[in-house]
Amino acid sequence: MRLILMGPPGAGKGTQATTVASHFGIPAISTGDIFRANVSQGTELGVEAKRFMDAGDYVPDELTNKMVRNRIDEPDAVPGFLLDGYPRTPAQVEELDGMISFTGHKLDAAVVLTVDPDELVARLLQRAQTEGRADDTEDVIRRRQEVYAEQTEPLIDLYRARGILVEVDGMGEVSEVTARIFAALDVIPES
Repeated sequence: MRLILMGPPGAGKGTQATTVASHFGIPAISTGDIFRANVSQGTELGVEAKRFMDAGDYVPDELTNKMVRNRIDEPDAVPGFLLDGYPRTPAQVEELDGMISFTGHKLDAAVVLTVDPDELVARLLQRAQTEGRADDTEDVIRRRQEVYAEQTEPLIDLYRARGILVEVDGMGEVSEVTARIFAALDVIPES
């Protein structure tokens, strides 16, 4: 199973990714987690990525594509993967298409979590307090929402046109959202 999990920042992608990936026996690959790990370790990629993250902007495609390509080439991703936070731009979609087709596979589904915008801001402010995320100030949160609307939301129509978009209501208890995701994916055949 090869999945992407989409939705605006705060929609619950990270929360859902682990459970969904575990259900299918595939790794959950979060670009945000990989960026934060590189930042905390002070790697060259982390230093470069931090400049964009602190401003609420996306890390450039070139850096992100290289990181994702390296990660999905690891042995645990051979049977499939769940990407959380990638692709975010049309150029990244093209890059991902190439990565997957090179292995002779295809993307099974693009799951998008939909959540009320005011709820998203509230969730991210709460997360910033509980997890101590410096990149989650209210100004940065609002900027990230704008960037998502401008750059990533158009991918929803792209995946809808391909017939692999699965829209899931991301409001409510975590377990309710998880149940909706599984119900929606049960109609998608595994490849």
